[in-house]
Amino acid sequence: MEVEFDPEARAELEQLRTREPNEHRALQVAVEKLRSFGDQLPYPHSSNVEDAVKLRELRPRQGRSRWRALYRRIGDTMVIGAIGPEAETDPRGFRRAVAAAEGRLDRIERERVR
Repeated sequence: MEVEFDPEARAELEQLRTREPNEHRALQVAVEKLRSFGDQLPYPHSSNVEDAVKLRELRPRQGRSRWRALYRRIGDTMVIGAIGPEAETDPRGFRRAVAAAEGRLDRIERERVR
């Protein structure tokens, strides 16, 4: 399945590469799993984000990473809308990332419907 990044999420991924290269690599491995399995990627690699509309979190290292990629299926593509901290590690940071992902992904959906 195709996986793409919102440009701002791509920039967040690059920041992670600079700050925490091992976590960046783990996230890249998780993205490859998402490419391979798509909607069928099971827990603990992926899960629904509570209190969010149609948003899932990609969980590197089977959830043991401190970072998440927040994504949604749009058409035949999994689109990553934000990279943020894991909810228990940094609840406020996670909520900010969820809000950013929802806004970016909603915009992408609107643009693709036109």
